Amino acid sequence: MSSRSTTMNTISTISRALPQRESHILIVDDDVFSLRIHAHMLESAGRENVKCFASARQALEFVDENPFSINLILLDINMPEMDGIEFVRHLVKRTFQGATVLISGENVRLVNSVVTLGREHGLAMLGRVTKPLCIDHLHSVLALWDDVCAKPSGSVAKHSYDTGELREAISCGDLVNYYQPQVCLKDGAFLGVETLVRWVHAEHGVVPPIEFISLAEECGLIDDLARDVLAGSLLDARLWDAIGLRPRIAINLSAENLRDPQLTDYIVSACESAGLEPRRLVLEVTESGLFRKRPAALDILARLGLKRFGLSIDDFGTGYASLSQLQDVSFSELKIDRRFVHGAVNDTTRRAFFDASLDLALSLDMTTVAEGVEDKEDWSFVRDSGCHVAQGYFVGRPMPAGDLPKWLAEWTIRRPLLFPG
Repeated sequence: MSSRSTTMNTISTISRALPQRESHILIVDDDVFSLRIHAHMLESAGRENVKCFASARQALEFVDENPFSINLILLDINMPEMDGIEFVRHLVKRTFQGATVLISGENVRLVNSVVTLGREHGLAMLGRVTKPLCIDHLHSVLALWDDVCAKPSGSVAKHSYDTGELREAISCGDLVNYYQPQVCLKDGAFLGVETLVRWVHAEHGVVPPIEFISLAEECGLIDDLARDVLAGSLLDARLWDAIGLRPRIAINLSAENLRDPQLTDYIVSACESAGLEPRRLVLEVTESGLFRKRPAALDILARLGLKRFGLSIDDFGTGYASLSQLQDVSFSELKIDRRFVHGAVNDTTRRAFFDASLDLALSLDMTTVAEGVEDKEDWSFVRDSGCHVAQGYFVGRPMPAGDLPKWLAEWTIRRPLLFPG
């Protein structure tokens, strides 16, 4: 659906079922000098149990002998005998549970394709760093890995659910809304939130949407789920309004929601009952979802636009027929997918996609939202780009409605520091 379709999938894959036992970090690189340097950097960063392999085959043998004790692999791509791409294929066959980072001096687009390949097969690919590895990039990798490991395993482990469980969860109020803040890149002002649904499961803890949205679509519960999310958002909006917060609220619509001709009237009625002005509600639609349900979707979105609701095209550049979508639907906002935002400052390919998306949106007088602003480098990059709105972990993580005032107080302190001069 939104940025969570990429971020939550990667994080849940990385974190599943990490055993509590001695763990190792593997460095696999045929360049012996690089091996020594990278090992020294890891040890200087306080990391123990670092294992170095100049041969991918020897590294694979170690993986086979220690299948549950390897949490992180730093992997070169261009190696003799067995290259890094072959190595990744073998990790897939072994359902490797740890994370992998590619270290390479090869063409950026080639390396990114290998990262994507690993993720498509369910591997936890944290990304890539340029070779030779510098200490700052290493610290970024370790910080991301530490952040993942710090997450309670019960909140991210994958489980299988059935229709009855999900139907009961919806009817019993076990689905709750989390909200991720969005801020103005011009002055840091708080603008709004994106609604991200979670399932509070009695046994498994907080279950992310990646584990149940597809089930809801397949079993015909997606309309009930969407209405539950909307109702919760409108209730939280009234509570925020009562304490002086008036954020705009973005809600994701599934492709399956866009086949219901009654959807527009339902949203209008719900907002009128809650006293929420249409301009404060933004309906986010993925471009692939619009493509799949085109005739019905065009009807619904045209009516929503007529009623002055905000319309956002989500995950732009990752679906189908992007340009025609912008031409045929009166979208007011374009969300640039995190894969073109995070790390774009050091990646010419990502930057090119980011710039193209941004220029197109600005030429159409659309508000632009950069998803996946995860660190200070991302923040500086999007702030200087001319983009309008930032969303991501650097700004704030998804949180329960009651935590928003606390976040805002902390952001108010941080905000001046992010606009020097």
